[in-house]
Amino acid sequence: MLKIFVLLLVGGLIGWAASLVMKTDKQMGPLANITVGAAGAFFAGMLVNRGIMTGDLSAVSLVTALAGSIILLGIVNLIRKGRLR
Repeated sequence: MLKIFVLLLVGGLIGWAASLVMKTDKQMGPLANITVGAAGAFFAGMLVNRGIMTGDLSAVSLVTALAGSIILLGIVNLIRKGRLR
């Protein structure tokens, strides 16, 4: 249960940071930040076998989660608007 809470908390922060990088912060709400951040962190962690899902909160796992969130946010924007930003 604690890992899920940490995933949501860190995922929300990472999702917010990703939305700032992609300049979509004004369009997204907190729930979307948590969703994109947690999903991006999860999928990026699965790809490199490291991440916050395994309880690893190192700098490498946080950067991996941020990269995954940015990529996922870019894909969502591409589908919704037809452009990356």
